Amino acid sequence: MLQRFFIFCSGADSTILETCSQGERNKYAGIGATVFFTAVMAFIASGYALYTVFDNIYTAIFFGFIWGLLIFNLDRYIVSTIKKRDSFKSELLQAAPRIVLAVIIAVVISKPLEMKIFEKEINQVLLEEKNAMTLANKEQLALQYTPKIERLNQDIATLKSEIVTKEAETNALYDTYISEAEGTAGTGLLGKGPVYKEKREKHDAYLAELQQLKKANGEKINAIEMQITALNADYEAAVSTSQPVIDGFDGLMARINALGKLPWFPSFFIFLLFLAIETAPIIAKLLAPKGEYDYKFEEGESVVATWVTQKVEQRKLLLSTDAAMNQEIYNDIKSEAELYRYKKEKAEELLRLQADSFHNVQVKGL
Repeated sequence: MLQRFFIFCSGADSTILETCSQGERNKYAGIGATVFFTAVMAFIASGYALYTVFDNIYTAIFFGFIWGLLIFNLDRYIVSTIKKRDSFKSELLQAAPRIVLAVIIAVVISKPLEMKIFEKEINQVLLEEKNAMTLANKEQLALQYTPKIERLNQDIATLKSEIVTKEAETNALYDTYISEAEGTAGTGLLGKGPVYKEKREKHDAYLAELQQLKKANGEKINAIEMQITALNADYEAAVSTSQPVIDGFDGLMARINALGKLPWFPSFFIFLLFLAIETAPIIAKLLAPKGEYDYKFEEGESVVATWVTQKVEQRKLLLSTDAAMNQEIYNDIKSEAELYRYKKEKAEELLRLQADSFHNVQVKGL
């Protein structure tokens, strides 16, 4: 039962194989098993690859099964259409397009399994890329907000500088009128004279302006700080909104690119393994000597080809013979006087009928 199934997978003619030796049947069962297990590996690999795309196990299994059937059909077709020839060169030339197709299939099958085998390493590469993308995203978003925040901070610094300047001027006036009262500066007279009073009034005026400036600039600073807080909140919101896009950067293409950044040596040997699996039936059939099945298959083809050629030639001969006979028959008929007289009478009768009919039509039209 199992041998019959694998023989079916090999694409060989089971009717011919039943008349062959056990060894010949085992050979084609082995080729069929290789085709079958290659399709199973294709199903597993494509199922995992599609799971990374759809993130749904049932969808991945369904489309993976379809892909496995496609690979099975291709491999079975490739193996079944390679025929043993008398020249290895002609066999290799016949198998060359199929070997190229096998290489393509091996690449398609091996990549998803490589991603599964090196999943931890790929996740590490993706993590580094995500971190770099997060930093780059923050820097890019900061370019939209940082200049505004810096201008606002500069406005705050300017307002504070005005207060500091006014405080320095007020303090200087305070020192001036105190020194005047103590007699250590100004007029040099001890006591609160007219000069002291003038300087005191000037200081009090500056002090009142300072208090007013502090109040006005304080309100402006509070308003600017609220703007800065709002801009910082907008920046954080923009970062939070864009972060899920970066966190979801782990699709099929991202993983393939991450796999390409890993050392090529292990991946290359995995590819060689699948290439060997995929081309094994073809290589085995090319290297195997011509067996009993091949002779019987070639004999069957020869019988059919001979029979078809014979039928075609017979039809050609029949057609040419029939044409020659018809030519001779019509030549003989052409020379018979009685037949000539009969056809002449019928032609005259037809002309009379046509004339009468035309006459009747003309009379009705009058």
